[in-house]
Amino acid sequence: MTYCLGIALTEGIVFCSDSRTNAGPDRVNTYSKMHSFFFEGDRSITLLSAGNLATSQSVIAKLNRDLEGAESITIRSGKYVSDVADYVGELLVAARSRYASEEGPDAGLDASASFIIGGQIAGQDPELYLVYPEGNHIAASSAQPYLQIGETKYGKPILDRIMQADTQPETAMRCAIVSVDSTMRSNATVGPPIECLFYRRDSLLKWDKYVRLDDDHPYLTKIRKSWDENIKKAFDQLPALDQSSEAPV
Repeated sequence: MTYCLGIALTEGIVFCSDSRTNAGPDRVNTYSKMHSFFFEGDRSITLLSAGNLATSQSVIAKLNRDLEGAESITIRSGKYVSDVADYVGELLVAARSRYASEEGPDAGLDASASFIIGGQIAGQDPELYLVYPEGNHIAASSAQPYLQIGETKYGKPILDRIMQADTQPETAMRCAIVSVDSTMRSNATVGPPIECLFYRRDSLLKWDKYVRLDDDHPYLTKIRKSWDENIKKAFDQLPALDQSSEAPV
């Protein structure tokens, strides 16, 4: 399992992901779930992946091979980011079907994967999509500016309370990191390093800011301590329960 999220802001897009692929008492592996494709002055697109690693690696490998060939629809030639999302959906369905069939119908293999795809193509607005295992996708909106894949439930509450489309990028990046770190604390299948980047609207750069935080990174240690202390402080300041008590009927 893994946890990735993308946040569509007025000023650009934030991407954040963990790097855990396996978790158990004697086996922990890491693999980057963040893949950036940058063509200066033309487009900047980032993919986040969750689910079956063989399936997601197959999709990423095909995208990279396309860049060496002359495919008609690739991450380089699509007019809109939604075109790229459509193409990734097609590759995902094909890879999922291939791996499932290789194992046989009774093997019980879950070959599903999902992607968050976002960025900007010159002349268009930034776009952010979630591609489901079935190949279809949905877009982020001003009412729902963030999208999640993987182990989503533990990191969702902070996003619901903090994130809006007009949130400042620095705040959104901190919120995303806390969201992933909170998930790491509650679920051992999500783990470091945490990667977080911000793509600034109309820059057509690979990213405006990027951080990679190992488990012992000083910033991650500091933000964990600050979050824990302030959550406890806020909880202590909640109204006392006896202020709302009523006599039983």
